[in-house]
Amino acid sequence: MDDDFNMSMRKFLKQVGVTSQQAIEQATRDADTKGKTFEAKAVITIDGLEIEHVVTGSIKGQE
Repeated sequence: MDDDFNMSMRKFLKQVGVTSQQAIEQATRDADTKGKTFEAKAVITIDGLEIEHVVTGSIKGQE
């Protein structure tokens, strides 16, 4: 793979991870999440490419 492509993809994915974690942490601080589990879904699409990547999972509320 091309180094520029690899670096731009890693930079994007790092931004997705960091900003998503911050948003989830803020949302769980603002709500009563103790003892609850939330189903989560992330969808990544790329304009110009035929891609829609979906990741699902669950996140436990803060204690």
